[in-house]
Amino acid sequence: MLSLLGSSSAFNRLVDRRQVMRIGAAGLGLPQLLFHESLPAAESTLQPATFGRAKNILLLYLQGAASQFETWDPKPDAPAEIRGQWGATATSVPGVAICDQLPKLSALAHRMAIVRSMTHGHNNHSNLYTLSGAPALDFSSETNPFDTRHHPFFGSVLDYLEDRAGKKEPADVPRNIGLPWQFSAFSQLVRRAGPYATFLGHGYNPVWTEFEGTATKKVSRVSFFDALGNVEVADPNLGITPESRLRISTEAQLRPGLTLDRLNLRRSLAQQLDDQQRHLAEHLAGKSLDRFTGKAYSMLTSAKVRDALDISLEPMSLRESYGMTVFGQAALAGRRLLEAGCRVVSVFWDEYKIINTAWDTHFDHFTRLGDELLPGFDAAVSSLLKDMQDRGLLEETLVMCLTEHGRTPKINNLDRGGGRDHWSQAYSVMLAGAGIRPGTVIGASDATGAFVKDRPVTPEDILATMYHLKGIPPSTTIPDRGNRPVRLVENGTVIEELLA
Repeated sequence: MLSLLGSSSAFNRLVDRRQVMRIGAAGLGLPQLLFHESLPAAESTLQPATFGRAKNILLLYLQGAASQFETWDPKPDAPAEIRGQWGATATSVPGVAICDQLPKLSALAHRMAIVRSMTHGHNNHSNLYTLSGAPALDFSSETNPFDTRHHPFFGSVLDYLEDRAGKKEPADVPRNIGLPWQFSAFSQLVRRAGPYATFLGHGYNPVWTEFEGTATKKVSRVSFFDALGNVEVADPNLGITPESRLRISTEAQLRPGLTLDRLNLRRSLAQQLDDQQRHLAEHLAGKSLDRFTGKAYSMLTSAKVRDALDISLEPMSLRESYGMTVFGQAALAGRRLLEAGCRVVSVFWDEYKIINTAWDTHFDHFTRLGDELLPGFDAAVSSLLKDMQDRGLLEETLVMCLTEHGRTPKINNLDRGGGRDHWSQAYSVMLAGAGIRPGTVIGASDATGAFVKDRPVTPEDILATMYHLKGIPPSTTIPDRGNRPVRLVENGTVIEELLA
């Protein structure tokens, strides 16, 4: 039996010589073993081979709440008012079918895991809960990214924990980057919470890109703020010109006339400020501010990030396979950022100009899905998975395709093209890559897709599994604003059936 520093913990009793050899082969050293030792026995019994398997995280986020019926959990035998206009198609996994409007992804089902039993009680765009594990306390909180009660985005947490472990962030590539623009930046009047560092300090916010280009198509949107009238919008989610590009947000751009020499001079002068101000760095906010300044300077001068974002370097045939939309091209840029060394890349399919758009299909449900959402999603995600597999990235990257909840089983708003409203009782997500058992379906909804029939899973469970695959026990704590320890995931548990 293995004895660590004379301890008689449950972990020691559970680990024999063969398991120690397996842990060693998986690349876990003494610090990780000691970390395991401090955990409850239930956490310590997880498969050690999957702990820390994910070098990178790639988040694909479908803001607005993607319908489970028209993606991963179709109900072809349900009544028409539930099943909708489309049916199901067989996939590369025998006995598993998905929506027949996703033909490219259906051929790749053997590379992914689908969770059909997602459920929670927060039914109004619970982006914060999905991305942090702690729900908003009220609607005003969900629509305020800077509410002091929020918990931090998991990408910010991973960034912070790397710093706490003494790992220096590379000067030329951020650990945590978000595309194609700051989340909810183009939302009409409402700014949504979710992917922000909150009490960790804004220095741990994602480094955001911004879109610079031209949308090639216009579409009529139903506007909540124009008495539900139609508004014409040129939306880059429908198509963009080949010359369109992504770049680091203007918050970190050189102002006109400010050369790199002048920037270096300003930085040198700034470093000579009165030492009396340095006590600020002893506090979390001060450290975060200093980190933000350093990160902004690094991004200004980083050719590596600029090159990674330059998707024009890719063959046009590959770009077109991803889809000439802002989401498709951002997914391609995300792959390039992972290759450049970024550890957490988040690609958001976000609403544009008009609130309650993107995947929030209260109106024109089937028209929007058929003409815009599903074709773009099918092209981008299938090309991304194949591209990452071909380049050896998929085996070291956890891909999570998440959404905040699902859509109502019964189709309504028939006078406005039909729609499905918010529904968090049962919905679906997809995962693939490092440590995930491919070709797996977890859980099931009932015959009408309304409620979970088997193996309920929460957003906290997804995050707990992500932390495990990243090599971080979900019971790990971080300090809140009052320096009190807060668990990364309060109630979630690792989904062992998902692990390879």
